[in-house]
Amino acid sequence: MSRLRLLAIIEAYSITGPAKNLLEFARLARAADVETTIATFTRGSSKNLFIDTARDGEFPVEVIHESGLYDRGVIRNLARLVTDLRPQIIQTHAVKSHFLARCAGLNHRAPWVAFHHGYTWPSLRARFYNQLDRWSLQAPNKVLTVSVPFREELIARGVKPDRIEIIHNAIPPEWGRRFREPDQAGVLRAKMGIAADRNVILIVGRLSREKDHLTLLDAVASLRPELRPHLIIVGEGPERPRIEERIRSLSLTNSVTLTGQQESAEPYYGIAQVAVLSSLSEGSPNALLEAMAAGVPVVATRVGGIPEIVTDGESALLVEPGDIAGMSSSIARLLEDEGFARQVVGHARGRIVEHHAPEARVRRLLDIYAGLL
Repeated sequence: MSRLRLLAIIEAYSITGPAKNLLEFARLARAADVETTIATFTRGSSKNLFIDTARDGEFPVEVIHESGLYDRGVIRNLARLVTDLRPQIIQTHAVKSHFLARCAGLNHRAPWVAFHHGYTWPSLRARFYNQLDRWSLQAPNKVLTVSVPFREELIARGVKPDRIEIIHNAIPPEWGRRFREPDQAGVLRAKMGIAADRNVILIVGRLSREKDHLTLLDAVASLRPELRPHLIIVGEGPERPRIEERIRSLSLTNSVTLTGQQESAEPYYGIAQVAVLSSLSEGSPNALLEAMAAGVPVVATRVGGIPEIVTDGESALLVEPGDIAGMSSSIARLLEDEGFARQVVGHARGRIVEHHAPEARVRRLLDIYAGLL
């Protein structure tokens, strides 16, 4: 493929899963002569970790400023940006970017690839925006999603099946490994005030209802005291007040640490004995791939694309969503049986190397783009 000019449109303020995947693609695709320009939206003058990280990676970043929630000038500015840059491929990430791209008529300017990451439902406004995707996703040449259930959901929303491709997320196989060195882990434990004999259970992700932190808290509370569990919750979001209230009601104040939003969750995997995904819905969760790459055995719910990534009893332990007893017993099994936990980690690493290396994902995307051109 000759030099490819690509415009990626995304709204991001931190390094979320979609943002992380975009930056990794842009970095690796340079070797294939792909020039990726990132367009993103900001409101006000607050610090934006995503923009800073993209610029640190020396990627061109075009910032479209919004004066308010319904600033129609954003659509004009987006159309003008495409006129100036003349990209050969346009890609959009998530509901807002899809909607603005179609409003700006970008589907008539270049082949358009929309990345569908699934839906969250934190508010009535978000639910309204999610419904707009029914209209927005009629226009792209391709819609890329991360799991079979998401593909079926898109078809039910009217997206033509031949326009949909499933591409799982990816992660470097050595991600997180350096933080599992005893010296590194000891420093973080000491900083957080977590004793060396405590078994750390880790959950990473937005504090939103679909992640179902409350079930995990109930499961941790039911673990036997001699297992010495300590739960670390990495992330921020609207569910924090309910999570804090459940921690108090379960008398877990001394056994749970909420870290808030972090630039990277990588160091926390370095001190974890078990990682948990307690979600009610998922696509191709980065938190699952992170734990697998970092060498932390996983307990996850059997939802979304999770069973497409791991096999129950082999590369992870899977439970039904909302199953407190199943989650608790699975966590206990990994904490009690170190030999079995090591087997799970070994199988999980093999899955990462064979199926989720970033280079393979980039090749697949470039094949799709070449087909569109």
